[in-house]
Amino acid sequence: MSIEVYRDAWGVPHLRAADPEELAFAQGRVTARDRAWQLEVERHRARGGTAAFLGAAELGWDTFARRARLADTARRCYERLERSDPPTAAWVRAYVDGVNDGMADGARRAPEFTETGLTPGRWEPWTPLAVWLSTHILFAGFPTKLWREQVATRLGEEWTELFATDGPGTAGSNGWVVSGERTASGAALVAGDPHRFIEAPGVYQQIRLACPAYDVVGIAVPGIPGLAHFGHTGSVAWAITNAMADYQDLYRERLRRLPGGGVEALGPEGWRPAATHTETIEVAGGEPVVIEVVETERGPVIIGADDEPGSGSPEWEAVALRYPPRVTGELGFGVLPGLLRARTVADVDAALDGWVEPVNVVQAADTRGGLLHRVAGHVPVRHRANSLRLVPAWEPAHAWEPEPAPLPRAEVRGHAVMANARGLAAPLGVEFAPPHRAARIDELLGASADWTPETTAAVHTDTDNPSAARLLAKVERAGGGLDGGGFSGDGVDRDGLDGDGLGRGGLDLSGLSPAASAVRERLLAWDRRMAAESTDAGLYAAVRGAVVRRLAGHEAFAALREPAPYPELFRPWLALGPRVAFALETLLTAGPVPAADVDRIVREALEEVGAGEPPAAWGVTHRLAPWQALPDPDDAQWPGLAGDHDCVLSTSSVPGWTDRSARASAARYVWDLADRERSRWIVPFGASGVPGDPHHRDQLPLWLRGELAPVTTDWNLLTEERTEKHTEKHEESR
Repeated sequence: MSIEVYRDAWGVPHLRAADPEELAFAQGRVTARDRAWQLEVERHRARGGTAAFLGAAELGWDTFARRARLADTARRCYERLERSDPPTAAWVRAYVDGVNDGMADGARRAPEFTETGLTPGRWEPWTPLAVWLSTHILFAGFPTKLWREQVATRLGEEWTELFATDGPGTAGSNGWVVSGERTASGAALVAGDPHRFIEAPGVYQQIRLACPAYDVVGIAVPGIPGLAHFGHTGSVAWAITNAMADYQDLYRERLRRLPGGGVEALGPEGWRPAATHTETIEVAGGEPVVIEVVETERGPVIIGADDEPGSGSPEWEAVALRYPPRVTGELGFGVLPGLLRARTVADVDAALDGWVEPVNVVQAADTRGGLLHRVAGHVPVRHRANSLRLVPAWEPAHAWEPEPAPLPRAEVRGHAVMANARGLAAPLGVEFAPPHRAARIDELLGASADWTPETTAAVHTDTDNPSAARLLAKVERAGGGLDGGGFSGDGVDRDGLDGDGLGRGGLDLSGLSPAASAVRERLLAWDRRMAAESTDAGLYAAVRGAVVRRLAGHEAFAALREPAPYPELFRPWLALGPRVAFALETLLTAGPVPAADVDRIVREALEEVGAGEPPAAWGVTHRLAPWQALPDPDDAQWPGLAGDHDCVLSTSSVPGWTDRSARASAARYVWDLADRERSRWIVPFGASGVPGDPHHRDQLPLWLRGELAPVTTDWNLLTEERTEKHTEKHEESR
């Protein structure tokens, strides 16, 4: 039987083949045809070679990828997979064969290759593992430990966790499972949306994979075989969110150069040899850059490998990264075929026991009424200090235990929510998302016992902003007089003012100008909805931004405004402004800024906004800002968005610095266990990564409106794609 490719009305590929290996070949080939440029960029990112065609701006990433040994780790993991699980290794190799078979055709259709002069390279059997590593290496947020180190040393040990919150450098998600007793059909629903940095083409790919062994629809990661995150086999469906677990450590290393040129590192057993070699990074339009790669017994040195002092001081300090796949040689790819073959939640559960990275919260449901809510992944057991800051490599207390931590699970009663908040995965992490999204989804789900795939869209698109409450309370307090007074806890007006800050004779004693008072009154009457068309939401964002800028400029944080001595790549985790923005709720009521100064800052923000031009509707400034390897010169094309960081409709900006949103729903889905045909899905752009293709961005209007496209599984309703059959090359590779 030869490979068959069908397309639905949205251009989504539906693949049919004789066996799993042939199907993996077909998945690789259709992905290369639809996403050749994206795959080529990811291959270069995984190898640390993007500066060769994108220029010097990519040197930071390329240096990190090489020093972190991402490609070498992928090779190790694939070699181990070949030894321990040959069928899965062959399945991955079949996918790679398909990519290589389809790249030339895909590259001919993608204008970016001509624009850059790039010729598509060849994928190796380990390349999908390298792409997976490069995509997720920053998910656990290890750079946050660099930030906490700065806070502890510059601000004080007592403030180490002051800014602990889901911040601008992380990726999260919403997810929920509703049991059959709370749906109209009597069968479960699994739904949600992953929040990632939005890229064009998109980071997710809708696809169907069918062979005699299974028939699965789901959302794949381009460059990775199977359906790692979201899938529906017909009898069981699963989905994930980021567990926010801490499973990567940073070690402070002491290094010294030997007379022969080698390097030693100080460990618990004294000075031990470190592995070293040099690599050359090619730079488009510039000179090649030679870097030294150093690896100690803890892990690769990612900071300070080139900070060696002069001959008078032969020792220097650096920072090494320790992460599970580098230590164990396991990346968890053996899970992927098991998920495709799953028929029940027990099958999904058993498959996920082999999951490694990233650490996820998983939900699943099946047609028999089975439900699953658990954590999957590898979290090392070690000293608590490892989770907070850099730890000394030479102290044995900071070594990892041989066995990983046990993984929590919970019973599902009616419904369960996963939204990166402190909950099921709390024992495994330090920084979690605020509870707002999880609590709001729980509230919405509890309001009905008649859920359908169609009504679920109301959850996906909810724009209530609970995180605004604390700032609004400060805004209300701003009407209480120049000293920041107001109502006492028992309702007594300490200042002789009414709720609007007016004296008993109607005189405005709040200290606010009429314009600032008008801003205050509008905010207190606002419904907290971050609707794109809402001018009140725009007003709130303007006041919030002014408060954030003033807090970040307060003398209490002066020490943190100095640049941190770490690579530019980690700036999203180390810049004071974004940190203040995402920890605003905490900083309004706690921290080193005195309460009276906080009250003054809020009043000043009201005055600033009141004195300026009236802010536009939220969607005018809160526009999509996707990452593109080659940025489109037409920036005005990107639309305005509803939602905000802590809304269920999570569209993140950096308050105080930009309203543009770089992180949002990278996909939305509803898996119906009563009838897979009633399932729904959407991605921000489309099935094709080729500019000008009819399906390049045809899903964007639906995505903006919060609508979902149908999942079509009837082969008779699909259109067969007439392409030449490509089984011979795969048969030869076998």
